Amino acid sequence: MLSITMVYFISMKKSEPKKLPEFNSLKKLVEFFETHDLGEYWDQMPEAEIDIEIKKRKHTFTIDEDIAVKLTEIARTKRVPAEELIKLWLKEKVSEVV
Repeated sequence: MLSITMVYFISMKKSEPKKLPEFNSLKKLVEFFETHDLGEYWDQMPEAEIDIEIKKRKHTFTIDEDIAVKLTEIARTKRVPAEELIKLWLKEKVSEVV
């Protein structure tokens, strides 16, 4: 017995992009997008410039392997991450000096 499967392709006309309505308040804009897909209006969104002020910085310091092993062991016995233990000890030591 021969089985034939036919596949039909439905021609889908590309829909026109939806026009983003104008809003007189931020509240109205938010309400609109609570019920609409932002992706349908993405190309109409204005570009945004964002200034970011980074207040925290991460610094990396090298330590000898034997000290790192000991710190890790101590941190494990105290059940804290080694990085947190190091920060705590450094903070304590610096406050003694200052």
